[in-house]
Formats: sequence, C-alpha cells, structure tokens
Amino acid sequence: MVTRRRFLGAGGLGILGLSSGFESVLTTRTAQGEVLASDFLSKKAQLRPFKNRLLGYPINMSEPAEAFMRWRSELQAVGIAEIPYNNVGNPFKPSPIPFNTHDFERELITSFAERFGFQSGSEWGFLSHSGTDSNMHGMYMGRTLLQARTNAQPFAYFTREAHYSVQILRDLLGIRWVEVQTMPDGGMDPNDLARKIADHPDSPALVVATVGTTFKGAVDNVEGIAKALLGTEHYLHVDAALFGGYLPYTKFASEVASQFGDGTVRYGSIAVSCHKFFGFPSPAGLFITNRQLYDEFNSSFSQIHNPEYIHQVPGTITCSRDAVKPAEFYYFTTPGAIEQQRSDAAKMLGNTDYLIQQMNQHLPQLAAVRSNPMSNTIYFRHPGEQVVKKYSLATMTLDVEKRAVKHAHAIIMPHVSRKILDEFLEDLETKQPRKAS
Repeated sequence: MVTRRRFLGAGGLGILGLSSGFESVLTTRTAQGEVLASDFLSKKAQLRPFKNRLLGYPINMSEPAEAFMRWRSELQAVGIAEIPYNNVGNPFKPSPIPFNTHDFERELITSFAERFGFQSGSEWGFLSHSGTDSNMHGMYMGRTLLQARTNAQPFAYFTREAHYSVQILRDLLGIRWVEVQTMPDGGMDPNDLARKIADHPDSPALVVATVGTTFKGAVDNVEGIAKALLGTEHYLHVDAALFGGYLPYTKFASEVASQFGDGTVRYGSIAVSCHKFFGFPSPAGLFITNRQLYDEFNSSFSQIHNPEYIHQVPGTITCSRDAVKPAEFYYFTTPGAIEQQRSDAAKMLGNTDYLIQQMNQHLPQLAAVRSNPMSNTIYFRHPGEQVVKKYSLATMTLDVEKRAVKHAHAIIMPHVSRKILDEFLEDLETKQPRKAS
C-alpha cells in the first residue's frame, strides 16, 4: 500500500512514487451500479500539483487552453465522442461510413504538411495512434516500396540512439538491419552509413533518421544522409517525434523540411507525436508522406489488402481508427494554437540555453552536454536518486572514455518555468550524493 508518508518522501516530491504502487482500484457504487469517487482517484489527484516538476520525459504538462476545452465541448455536442465514430480507411477518399472525421483529418494533415515544406497538394497522411504507429507505417511503407522496385529485401539502417520502437518494428517487420555509428554529438555518421551501404550493394536501403534522439537530443543530418544515399535504391523515414513539433517555428525549420532548395525530396515520410510538444492529452501521432509515394505504395498494398466492402484500399495498417483524436487535434491548426506553439518553442529553447549555461558555470562536475542548439535536452552525470525521483528524471548508462557511467537527462518542455529550473539547479548543488571517504 502506498502511504502518505511514502508519497511525500524525498522531500515531498516523489512524482513517480504514487503511481508505482500495485494497489487495487477500490470504487464505491450506487445500487444502480454507478461508479462513485474512489480513494484511488483521490490519490491520483495529489499528483497534479507536482506536474511542473516533470523534467525527465518529453511530455508537455501545461494545462490545456480554454479554447481547446470549448472545442472539445462543441465536438461532443454534435455527437463526436458521444457515439462510435470511426475513421477507417483513407481520409483523402470518400467513405461509406458517414460517422467519421476524415474532413478534420485531411485539414490537419494538409496544415502540418505545409509546416514541413511539402508542396501544396503533394501530401498524404493520417493521424496515427502514436509516434510508434507512425514509425511502423513509415518503415512498412519503405519496405513495401523497396521490395516492389527491386524484388530484393532491404536492410534497415539506424543508430543505437534511435528510439527503441525502431528496433521492435524492424523485428516485427522481419527486416534485416545494420547499426550505423554516430558522431560525437550522437547523430548518425553519414560517412559510416555510406560505408555500411557499400557492404550490401545488392540490397536496397531503408534508413530511419532521428531528428531529436531519445536520450541525448541529437539530430541526424538528414541532408547528409540523403547525399550518402545517392545512387542507392532507398527509402528515408524521419522520426521527429518531439522536435518535429517545435522546429518549424524556429530558425532550424529546415531540419525537418521535406525538400532541398532545388525541390528534390529529402525524405519519404515523417513521424511527429501529438502528445509531446503540443501537449495533446492522449497519445497520438502524425504520419505524413508524399502523395506520389503513397500512390506507388498503395498499388502494391492493394495486392495484399483490398477490402471491397469499405469501397477503397485504405493504405493504413490499422483498420478501424480513432475518429475523436483527429477532430480534437484539429484545434492545434487554429491561429491561436499556432501562436501559442510559436511562443512555446521560443520559451523552451531560451530556457534550455539558460539551464546549460548555469550547469556548466556552477556544476562542472556533472559534465552537462547539450548536443546542439536546436535541442531542448541536456544530459549529465547521475545527480543522485533524490533528485532523480523528485524530477522524474530518465536515466541511462553511457560509455565515457571506455567506462560505463550512469547519466540522467532533463527535457525542457513548455510547462517548465525559470522558477522550476532554479529550484532544480539548487537541488543539483545541495543534494549531490556524498563521495565515499
């Protein structure tokens, strides 16, 4: 049982402590079976005051805008989220099921495709269940296209810094794979990629590039990777789960742009999470690709999956799809929401500038690193369990000069204020673990 003492341990700030207990969910019911408030829910409510101290994971804990809540209510009033709407199928094709939100889904894909530099009318995509789901569609689409073009199985190329879902998906899809070495900052080494591809000259290349790696916040050089792939039959998918949300509002927007300056397509598809930078209160993801590539893919896909009864070949792995999330996430394409995103992006990077400067000046023993100026992630030597628990820091063992050294990282999301950062810095100074004498 999680007691109040245990919950308030470590200085009264153990955010993860409450949720990690394996308790029964005890509820009270009326004679008619209606569920009433439970002790379990009241304990969950105790977490809310500590949400702004969540520094270890890429979740925007800011309170949803009132305008978003009003939009939710409007959707509910017309039946969306009240009756079973379903977005099965291709949102860019007519559906035989009128209870869908394909219209909202098309609009938000078009809006975000424009942010990523897709030419008007050249985009295709949908709102997926999560960032992992978007990565799955990108890798599956790439594998299908390459096999159809070459009649050969591709090799998947990615680094150890890529999100762990990529390893799961290459296993799930049965794709042979090669690990590419990284640069000192944690980004993919395009020269090593070229060498590894040369080792398999008879196989096409399915490359997963990461714009914002999970732990270090490194950015794979998409332009350098694209150049390394010249002359090789390839498909390049970009996982920009967190960074893809805010980079379009910064001077680094070109990092997630879909095309070179000469109009050449840089990548085949991109994945961006809705629940990270944007603070959407439920896991969801954007999957955006080039319409011409999608049409080519769908001609092969239709030989595998052609459900006549929905009047179309959907082009998605999942069949029934959530219709509520696209309608709700449509709010984030409105002018007010876009202005907030622009402000949040500037605030995040400004606060990250501040934190790395302060850590390097006052806490050199932690050897803090920010991989690049576009990153909102700082990783550093493990600061002790008390600080890790208080701020829910993610931890990982890294190789430092051939030694395994435990590290933690802080991700500066829109909810993180300068006041929280100052509190964090004070704790880093005063709550360091004592060295053995």
